[in-house]
Amino acid sequence: MEIISIQGSVEIAPVIGLADVIVDIVETGSTLVANGLEVYEDICRISARLIVNKAALKNHAAVLPFIQTLEGLVGDREVAFK
Repeated sequence: MEIISIQGSVEIAPVIGLADVIVDIVETGSTLVANGLEVYEDICRISARLIVNKAALKNHAAVLPFIQTLEGLVGDREVAFK
């Protein structure tokens, strides 16, 4: 086994014979399906974090709309602000 690092459209690696399998961070899996691939195994669940320093957080006019936009995109999924 050889591990290689691929950046960008990693889904194409098995299609062109560069790799037998890939480890990819997927949200919906639609790109995998579009390239004729399927999930072999879920390795682990991941999450994204928004980090805002105290100085930026004090400027609510600039930061709050961005946070609200993210909340709107995430919907009912877990969102935790600390």
